[in-house]
Amino acid sequence: MTRHPAFGLMLAAFGALVLTPDAMFLRLSGMNGPQMLGWRGMFMGTSLILIWMLTSRVRRADLALLASGAGIAIAGCQFFNSSLFALGIGAAPVAIVLFGVATTPIWAAIFAWMLLGERTARATWITIAVVALGIGIAVLGGGEGSAEPGAVIFGALAGLGVAMMLAMNFVVLRSQPALPIPLLIGVGALCAGAAGVLATGPAQMADGNVWAVAITGCIILPVSFLSLSFASRYTAASNVSLLLLLETVLGPAWVWLVLDEALTPPMVLGGGIVVGAIALYLLHARHAGRRRYAKTTNLAAK
Repeated sequence: MTRHPAFGLMLAAFGALVLTPDAMFLRLSGMNGPQMLGWRGMFMGTSLILIWMLTSRVRRADLALLASGAGIAIAGCQFFNSSLFALGIGAAPVAIVLFGVATTPIWAAIFAWMLLGERTARATWITIAVVALGIGIAVLGGGEGSAEPGAVIFGALAGLGVAMMLAMNFVVLRSQPALPIPLLIGVGALCAGAAGVLATGPAQMADGNVWAVAITGCIILPVSFLSLSFASRYTAASNVSLLLLLETVLGPAWVWLVLDEALTPPMVLGGGIVVGAIALYLLHARHAGRRRYAKTTNLAAK
């Protein structure tokens, strides 16, 4: 069945919006980085593998793909993505980490060009630039306190690492549509969770509000990551990673609504720039997709 050109964009937007309350629930958990990594990884990995077991009709073939180069790459991307994000947030100002993660669309465009030969549209590059400006205003003006230079450097490198892993994940999935997404991401998440449990220690894992992490690990993360990953099969990886930045801006808004943490004027301004830029980009892509879809349909009819 042929999908409308806007299908991938809409699926990615849905996945990004589902992901936005993630930071709020992490704050409600009251846990540190390795402990959150342990619970999130275990909950998310178990949920995704159960989904794979219930939906897959070719389990032997899927397990064979798990051992392939592309399968190991996806599982590895999920492991390092989860680990670097949790450790970065635990050691450095949130703003520094998020600014690094905001480079995901740039890495996606670069990797797609290097590995797939995909050209990134001019509208995408313009939107990336505007979004980067908005993210910079939002996170660097977020009122973070002073931090040690070493922590700032580590946080920036962790954020860049997360961005590279996310981008590579989207590009590989786009190039290998037969990969079993729930299985591969689930295995990567389980490995990250096991590392978090080992780092925290079993005795300390029960501290905090486990229910908050259960919501994000069993519902928010599986739904959002599956939506984003499947979207990469129907639209360019740079488009998926661009929409993922909605979580970077709207996440603090959830924290403000529920936990009453103040949003600074730069955060509001930067968030408005990001949401506005992405909305305009989606409208542009929708109109362009309609024109291409109509042209293809007319040619097929002839």
